[in-house]
Amino acid sequence: MTLFSLSPATAPRRLAVVSSLALAIFIPSLASAVLKTDPAGSSVSAVFKQLNVPVEAKFRKFSAQIDFDAAKPAAAKATVEIDIPSFDLGDPDYNKEVLKKEWFNAAQFPKASFVSSAITPGAAGKFTVAGKLTIKGKTTDVSFPLTLKQEAGHQVFDGALPIKRLTFNIGDGEWKDTSVVADEVIIKFHVVAS
Repeated sequence: MTLFSLSPATAPRRLAVVSSLALAIFIPSLASAVLKTDPAGSSVSAVFKQLNVPVEAKFRKFSAQIDFDAAKPAAAKATVEIDIPSFDLGDPDYNKEVLKKEWFNAAQFPKASFVSSAITPGAAGKFTVAGKLTIKGKTTDVSFPLTLKQEAGHQVFDGALPIKRLTFNIGDGEWKDTSVVADEVIIKFHVVAS
């Protein structure tokens, strides 16, 4: 009797064996594409100009889920969630100010997120990523370049996403004036994963 010939007495046991074998083969192939990110080696920051002076502030807490298989880069997916109250300008008073309603309104919108919709491979380690960015409750379509390199057994993703802060109502009221804080912001990220 072969593994696939089933009698009423042995059918349940043999089906369990076949199911277990199928899962053992199938599940690792799914899991192998999902990367584990290294929070200590990764970073997300926002670069903007205040009174025409460049400022870079970091988001101290964020999570990134990357489903990437080098053999099928076009099937890749990425989701990033940023903890808005972790925004750090390097000064406690400034940090409190930007969490207020006029800026990030962190009490009502404590998270920002990006969810990819397409990752298009280009030349040698370069990609174009498209998706939806949500900040302060507003979602918009965005696209940006991404580079991927291998470093010490890890995959390192680097990108820079340009946005306009006023598109997301960051800086309401008197802060809509872009002569003090520029409208252009670049969200930079460096994600180390394995």
